[in-house]
Amino acid sequence: MNEITMSHEDEIIIKLLHYFITVENYSPIVLKGAKNEIWLEKLDADYKVVRLVSNYIHNNEQLNTDLYRTKQIMKRIKKKTMSFSINALSIFVNLGDNVEISKANESDISCVNLKNIEDLKSYDIIMDEFPQITKETKFKEEGMELFIKLTDDIGKKNENNQKQAELLFTQKDPIVTKILLIINFIVFLLSILLGQDFIISMGSNHRDSVLSGQIYRLISAGFIHVDVIHFLCNMYALYVLGPQIENFYGKIKYLIIYFGSIIIASLLSLVFLKDYVSFGASGAIFGLLGSLLYFGYHYRVYLDGVIKSQIIPIIMLNLFLGFVLNGIDNAGHIGGLIGGILLSMACGVQYKSKKQSRFNGINLTLIFTAFLIILLFMA
Repeated sequence: MNEITMSHEDEIIIKLLHYFITVENYSPIVLKGAKNEIWLEKLDADYKVVRLVSNYIHNNEQLNTDLYRTKQIMKRIKKKTMSFSINALSIFVNLGDNVEISKANESDISCVNLKNIEDLKSYDIIMDEFPQITKETKFKEEGMELFIKLTDDIGKKNENNQKQAELLFTQKDPIVTKILLIINFIVFLLSILLGQDFIISMGSNHRDSVLSGQIYRLISAGFIHVDVIHFLCNMYALYVLGPQIENFYGKIKYLIIYFGSIIIASLLSLVFLKDYVSFGASGAIFGLLGSLLYFGYHYRVYLDGVIKSQIIPIIMLNLFLGFVLNGIDNAGHIGGLIGGILLSMACGVQYKSKKQSRFNGINLTLIFTAFLIILLFMA
């Protein structure tokens, strides 16, 4: 009664599944029609996809068929995750003796064959990427005790991931967004009371004024609206997007993304507009769109439909209108979008971003900002 029947291949698979989910934080991919194989993904890893294959493959022709099908599925995953490239690791545990696994390796697919869990040590491509895998796949438990332990650990990991997601997506009071809306409204009210020309002359984004030392204009311009439609459109976008970014990133990171996007949008605007003045919260709004795009990339399981059906079309439509219509600061829009993505990378996505990724985000943000400043002084 205390024993469970588990084949040798199944034991290898469940040990590897336990390792990749609980140690390396890979997530299962649900695929229709996939039998005797498990697909896992982790977009910030070198091997974005790991396949655990227990299906019996008895010759090279069958292996080639499996490789072809793998490529087709990877194309779908690449499209779904908006990835330019995906490297996959296929781990086979039930290959025939006459199958030549070395011939199955491709530029984007690495294949290994395991007869025993100890065979992991013979593959440099595994040991270089997962140096702890042999240590983390050794257990003193056997039979039912091993099966219960591994499945229980996987269940706890999935439960913890679900709790993190629930905490992240639980809507909180968007205090910062409310304050930003109030500030924008006050400035708009002042433009009515004191006159539009006065507010524009005092705070709009103007190249000569900024170069003369009025650096505050890089930010103040993001709060000026003199047209009712312009004001209402931007405030509605802030009302919709702001609480989401504030919720996903937290209040401090939200402020960094918002104001940083305004600054980068203003700088790129100055590089291209030169003698014109620009103002409005559009740069910040595009920064929030870029931030949401970056967040959705990491949490596409929850936001994939929204990103593809709403966010990307909105970005593309507004950029298109900026190119075909007069009076729209598209340079500011593009700057805000780039700034939002870079600043989100620098701030990091909770539970997803690594220190190296955040470090790269900080460096890219500083380099891009410095590049814009240099262009501004050279123009």
